Amino acid sequence: MLIDVTITYLEMTRPDELVPGRLPPAPVKMKRCEPGSAALLRSIYDRIGAPHNWIGRSGWSEGQWDELLARREVQPWLAWVDQACAGMVELEVQSGGDVEITVFGLVPEFVDEGYGGHVLTLGAQLAWRAESPEGEATRRVWLHTSSLDHPHAMPNYERRGFRPFRTERKQRELP
Repeated sequence: MLIDVTITYLEMTRPDELVPGRLPPAPVKMKRCEPGSAALLRSIYDRIGAPHNWIGRSGWSEGQWDELLARREVQPWLAWVDQACAGMVELEVQSGGDVEITVFGLVPEFVDEGYGGHVLTLGAQLAWRAESPEGEATRRVWLHTSSLDHPHAMPNYERRGFRPFRTERKQRELP
């Protein structure tokens, strides 16, 4: 089935534009995924994306996940609450000082529980601290969201200080 999808690109161009989300009900620790954790990363990605019909990586092999983890410019981070993984933030450090938040989301049991704004804040802080392989400091953090994402996604991005800079409309095949 083909559906119309709106993709909105948002950016932040200074670290002081970040408006922190409220503190969550329990502490969150961000831990970077290292090579060898492809199975865990794949599982979390699939859990986050399933309710929103994410299909981009659904057919990836274990080897493709390993390749992603081996790329220096890619920084996948998992958000942990006690012993439970609450979500993930994946950064891609790009040339020219840009850092893209390529993946952001919470696993279903942490959605609507008061964690989204805080985890996005932590992810944006990590993006602002990221350094390119060439040693460039971050000058812009950006991301994109889709009309298929959680209804709170866009308001959360905007409340954290991200501003839209481009919108596209596409048709997408839903599985």
